[in-house]
Amino acid sequence: MTTKTSVDPKLLEILVCPVTKQPLRYDEEAKELISDAAGLAYPIRDGIPIMLADEARQLDGGSAKS
Repeated sequence: MTTKTSVDPKLLEILVCPVTKQPLRYDEEAKELISDAAGLAYPIRDGIPIMLADEARQLDGGSAKS
């Protein structure tokens, strides 16, 4: 049995950063959705994007605003 943990491409087309409302890019290796505008990386757990700013990882050199 194979488990697929990647995100549906159609879902990726409609998801935006909840902080900036800007598009996200998918980092398949890290299993994260990256908001370059906010400097945040949203985790993907069991194929489900966790779109909560509190759960996001701050990127090095990010420009997230408080």
